[in-house]
Amino acid sequence: MRQSYDVVIIGAGPAGIFAAIELTKDNPSVTAPTVLLLEQGQDIDVRDRDQLTRGWGGSGAFSDGKLILSTQVGGWLADYVPAKDLNNLIEYVDGVYLEFGGVAERFGDKPDKIKKMKRAATLADLELVPVIVRHLGTDICLTVLKNMRQYLNSKIDIATDTTVAEVVAEEGRATGVRLADGTVIGAGAVIAAPGRAGARWLAAEATRLGLAKHANQVDLGVRVEVPAPVMEPLTDDFYEAKLVYRSKRFEDRVRTFCVNPYGEVTKERYHDHIETVNGHSYADRRTANTNFALLVSTTFTEPFTEPIAYGEYIARLANLLGEGIIVQRLGDLMRGHRSTPARLARGTVRPTLGDATPGDLSFVLPYRYISDILEMLAAMDKIAPGVYSRNTLLYGVEVKFYSQRMKMSAGLETDLPGLYAVGDGAGITRGLIQASAAGVVAARAITKASNC
Repeated sequence: MRQSYDVVIIGAGPAGIFAAIELTKDNPSVTAPTVLLLEQGQDIDVRDRDQLTRGWGGSGAFSDGKLILSTQVGGWLADYVPAKDLNNLIEYVDGVYLEFGGVAERFGDKPDKIKKMKRAATLADLELVPVIVRHLGTDICLTVLKNMRQYLNSKIDIATDTTVAEVVAEEGRATGVRLADGTVIGAGAVIAAPGRAGARWLAAEATRLGLAKHANQVDLGVRVEVPAPVMEPLTDDFYEAKLVYRSKRFEDRVRTFCVNPYGEVTKERYHDHIETVNGHSYADRRTANTNFALLVSTTFTEPFTEPIAYGEYIARLANLLGEGIIVQRLGDLMRGHRSTPARLARGTVRPTLGDATPGDLSFVLPYRYISDILEMLAAMDKIAPGVYSRNTLLYGVEVKFYSQRMKMSAGLETDLPGLYAVGDGAGITRGLIQASAAGVVAARAITKASNC
């Protein structure tokens, strides 16, 4: 490891990895920059499922590997990149995934199927947001990430199991990073891509550096598990149908997220031993169930500006009551009963997360969220009969942490010159494709600035 680099990247999730790949592209007219990629977690060959949100590949390493090829879903890059340019950027990023081992099959690109399902959704008070999906599966996603790691190994310096304590700023610009052991590494530019696990750290750094920021929404809800045939009207043609519902009682926005046909419900672990629920599926292995998240998007009003703290509070409450993840039959929730092992055994859906604790989500989620989720399930039942069954399983809680978004330029440079913020941890993306694209945007901005 050198004492200084042209670019230091914090975080080896999709945003950080794609920034590194873009910076090291062969270009005869440009001198290759020196790049250091720092990752707090373990390397790809040694990390395991106990480190779902940290390590090479970030949260995406053990995800379902869904590439949502859309400018409308997966983040807010459209706030920074013109629509035409963003479309081209997404196509470019998709091509990079294919280059490193991604699969060719796509879903959701048949106009007749889209028209038919949009009509059915409209009649059920739902909105279908058409997206094209390329499904890698958890297994192929890992292979792609390993291929990227091998490619970068000879082109940049990489340090895993290495924690960045803070961004160093001198004379009004970012000049490097300070590691947890006190080591200072200089940099011409710093790309902060800490992922969802580092959202709190980045928000604290923004405050310390005096950067303008505003609170993002918090997405909070449950993961739903049903027999796979129940969701086949949606998954066969769309794989992941993006459905949006506006609740009648509270007029809250509720949406489906991360649909996993024939998949498994999983856990995510964050700092302070917080556990939340997630899901994935494999390309070559199936269960009898399909799972998906129902998330309620809430934007808080002043003076409250801590959506991350609120999400963590709800997750801790679920962990306290369930000693981890809680699972409840929909029928039990609607009757005001906590689920028990005996009640779960009487149901027709077998939980794929075996160590989830039977319990009562009404002690965890506020009434507003419960009401919104029940309304959405009833609406979905009109286009996928069986979703609103007493046997449907609900796991809690699922929380998507997005950092307080900083004021940034079109190149994703913050108000501190030389500091770029990208990916889910920066609060501007919420998925693999747009996170990867954000890394490319920052890398190109740095390359352009250095050649001016």
